[in-house]
Amino acid sequence: SPHQLNITSYRATTATIITLETFAGMWINAFIICVLCLAWGRKKTLNSNEKILLLLGCSRFWYLCFSWLYSFLLKIYPYCLLVHPTFQLLQGAYSFFNCSNFWFSACLCLFYCIKIANFRNRFFIYMKLKIDRIVPWLLFGSMIFSLVIGIFVYNVIDKAVCKSLNFTCHRILWKAAIRIEEQLYPIHFITGFVYTTSFMAVILSAVFLLFSLWRHKHKIQTNSMNSLSVDAHMKAMKSIASFFTVYSINFISLILTLIYSTKNQNHLMFIVYVIQIAFPGVHS
Repeated sequence: SPHQLNITSYRATTATIITLETFAGMWINAFIICVLCLAWGRKKTLNSNEKILLLLGCSRFWYLCFSWLYSFLLKIYPYCLLVHPTFQLLQGAYSFFNCSNFWFSACLCLFYCIKIANFRNRFFIYMKLKIDRIVPWLLFGSMIFSLVIGIFVYNVIDKAVCKSLNFTCHRILWKAAIRIEEQLYPIHFITGFVYTTSFMAVILSAVFLLFSLWRHKHKIQTNSMNSLSVDAHMKAMKSIASFFTVYSINFISLILTLIYSTKNQNHLMFIVYVIQIAFPGVHS
């Protein structure tokens, strides 16, 4: 029927767009990982910046892999998600890599803020001196926290699926998914807390860094120093502002996902999902 043809065409278009976005992001992050691994093999060590970028690239690569796999199964083979424990594993892995992606991004912004910004505060000076020792612990803590979130999501979804689905009968997947979603408000709360906390860290880091760069640029102009230094500071400010803008758009899309996840608004959720998939590639 025409209605079935429209649904098939919509699913094919959606799968194509998401696949192109996903594979572009995966290629970019794989390139970053390869370059850093070659540098690691050549120098036998990595500095703090490279450690953050390496873990960030790995988390984004696998985040895109699991995002594409989940969307592919949902659009093309939806009943595969009803096979225990496929849905739980995908959601747990997705939550782990998504959370680590957010926290590693926040660590990167925080690292740049402490390294580049210039404030005469004792605590800030202490952090600037100790940041290279603190970074490995920040990364380790981010990984442990993300792993706890992933395990928690797996357990909650596993209990919800066992209560809501009868795997011996055939039901419409999205209706079953809605019944599951209605039991996952604790996950939504914790996920929202993770997004908000990391976003606040990015906001504070970006604001302090932009203020420091603006003040330094103004000092350079006042002292009539060369224009190359002013241009370098302007480029740095534009780079940080663009990162903050992209990060903010992604944060809004994630909040919309939490709000509309229990509502059958396919077109809105598709746009939000396209933004989420685009972020790891665009930022990288």
